[in-house]
Formats: sequence, structure tokens, C-alpha cells
Amino acid sequence: MYILIDNKSGTPIYDQIYSQIKDQIISGSLKEDEMLPSIRGLAKDLRISFITTKRAYEELEKEGFIYTIPGKGCFVAPKNLELIREENLKKIEAYIEEIVRLAATCNLSKEEILEMVNFGMEEQK
Repeated sequence: MYILIDNKSGTPIYDQIYSQIKDQIISGSLKEDEMLPSIRGLAKDLRISFITTKRAYEELEKEGFIYTIPGKGCFVAPKNLELIREENLKKIEAYIEEIVRLAATCNLSKEEILEMVNFGMEEQK
């Protein structure tokens, strides 16, 4: 597992950890039932407070991405396809908002945007 903390980012450290682990789970880099580093171990490796790491792990568990076995550690939860679909839908919505914003600056019409999307989808086939 690879985590990169950007101290210059305005994003809280726990959120950076949470997001990176979540992305690795969704992408399949972290496999189902794979053991995660201990909270204290990860905190030590990242040179941050274990409370920060604990908060990230708690958020991941609350959202169903990981599970904890007392005395054993934290593990990647079995993939919930509906949860992954929902996460991807949120990403698509964010990209669409950015597309709409950029299209407005270029005076693109709805039809031109849809044509570009259709062309992109044809390229995927």
C-alpha cells in the first residue's frame, strides 16, 4: 500500500489517507481480505499522529471499505458493487460539472458536448 501525504494541500491528512486507501480498494490495488498496516504502524511510517490514521480507518470502516477484527487488525472488505458504482457515479458527476464549466468558457453547445461524449464512447468499443 502506498500513501503520499501532501502537507501543502488544503486537504486534511486523515482525508488524504482515507481517499488514497479508498481509491486503492476501488481500483483493485488492495484486494479483498488483504490486511492493512496497523494504525500505529502506518502513523509511524507516515510520521503523523496515530489519531489521524485512526480517524481515516474509522471513516473507511463506517463506509464499508474495510472491517476490523479485534486483536488481528484491519482488512479490505469484500467489494460491494453497489458502493463502488455509487462512488464512480459521484466521480462522473464531478467530471460533468467540470465539463459544463469548461464548455461554457468555449461557448460549446449541448449538442457539441454530446457529440464529443458519443465520439469518446465510440472510441471505447
